[in-house]
Amino acid sequence: VQLQAFGGGLVQAGGFLTLSCAASGRTLSIDTMGWFCQAPEKEREFVAAISWRGSRTAYVDSVKGRFTVSRDNAKNTVYLQMNSLKPEDTAVYYCAADHTPIGSTSALRYRYWGQGTLVTVSS
Repeated sequence: VQLQAFGGGLVQAGGFLTLSCAASGRTLSIDTMGWFCQAPEKEREFVAAISWRGSRTAYVDSVKGRFTVSRDNAKNTVYLQMNSLKPEDTAVYYCAADHTPIGSTSALRYRYWGQGTLVTVSS
């Protein structure tokens, strides 16, 4: 499975961005697509996840009500709509995929990773 993430950029606090992650290859092996973020000198942290089939989603508490993860199976693409962005959301965002349950919040549960896209939120 190959993943390509894009859509990051510089935005002011309170603004919005939409990240995209396009999957290719053996996508039938995917159960869950996840989004993680990694700020400087911090570990990679779970942000959100969506089931590759069905409609189950999961979010870290800090983004609930602000971020929405969605999926377009026809395009093999997952999106992360980020609203009401805060400076503390600044990080490199990665998409990930694997044959893993929707509740998998550890980066160790995902074998396939995109290249990361930088989101910078200015105050």
